[in-house]
Amino acid sequence: MGDRPWAMRGTRGPGRWIAGLATLAIALAAMAEEVPAPAAPAVPPPPANGAEAGHLGEVVVEAPEPRYVAPTRRDRIGRIWAPVLINDKGPFRLVLDTGATNSAVTAQVAAALGIPLTNQNNVMLRGVTGSRTVPTIPIDSLVVGDLELRSKRLPIVIDALGGAEGVLGTEGLQDKRIYIDFRHDKITIFRSHSERPPPGFATVPVRIEGGLLLVADIRIGSIRAKAIIDTGGQATLANVPMREALSRRVRPEDIRADEITGATLDVQTGDRVRLPALHIGDLTIRGANITVGDMFIFQHWKMTKEPALLIGMDLLGLLDTVIIDYKRHELQVLERRDSRY
Repeated sequence: MGDRPWAMRGTRGPGRWIAGLATLAIALAAMAEEVPAPAAPAVPPPPANGAEAGHLGEVVVEAPEPRYVAPTRRDRIGRIWAPVLINDKGPFRLVLDTGATNSAVTAQVAAALGIPLTNQNNVMLRGVTGSRTVPTIPIDSLVVGDLELRSKRLPIVIDALGGAEGVLGTEGLQDKRIYIDFRHDKITIFRSHSERPPPGFATVPVRIEGGLLLVADIRIGSIRAKAIIDTGGQATLANVPMREALSRRVRPEDIRADEITGATLDVQTGDRVRLPALHIGDLTIRGANITVGDMFIFQHWKMTKEPALLIGMDLLGLLDTVIIDYKRHELQVLERRDSRY
């Protein structure tokens, strides 16, 4: 069967997914390495008291669409926005991206902060489909909820964020608890006190691996694999070993050609396939569609030997509430009553 065990069998018209910042599907792996550069049921929100006071409810974003979180619908992919103050200005609306090791902003944010772009202190930005050298800007502070970063540099990303102004990565989240309520358009970032899941919530144990990546064990039929939880990703992606493992379990009519455009604007091709039941922690997801292929990001993360997934917002955005507790190494999720899963 070769490298593409189901290539050209039952494929329909090509689809197109943006796996990068253009539509909030980045798996950003910005590396802090200098390189020579060319020219440039309703659950009450967590309490707001003590250390948890002064959270996002007091930082208001004006927007024609949901201000903080948007659930996945048939015609769009859910988004998680974080209202972030940078150098005490803003708030700027950044995409919460658990697959990004560094935060980043657009050139427009740099202009609003009055920080010029130069060819000094460039970094290599590594996305889903490729890499690119980009400039950085120095900032004094980045604050959202209980997350506070000081004196760091932010890479500049392409201005194609679908309304967002950058990416909020994982730095500084190791002791945090992120509460994302799609139904009520709320996001809160506060210090974790190792709280147990609220009543009715399912749990997904995760491991914290390099760069604070959230890695869960999953099962698709008899196929066991690991999956990175990627809130910045539009589409759920799988690597070549997963494609090979699925080759005898997927019907030809459930396959179509696909394209993935990454944060660096590199384009890679793949196959869009409909999965058998996917089991992750206490959750079972049925009828999910994923894109499988030899994506650059799997090579960068050295995930090319065994089946692996990046679970994106096409699946996560179908939930009612998602709590990410880095201290407990756990996702706590509430399914929607109207979910097709």
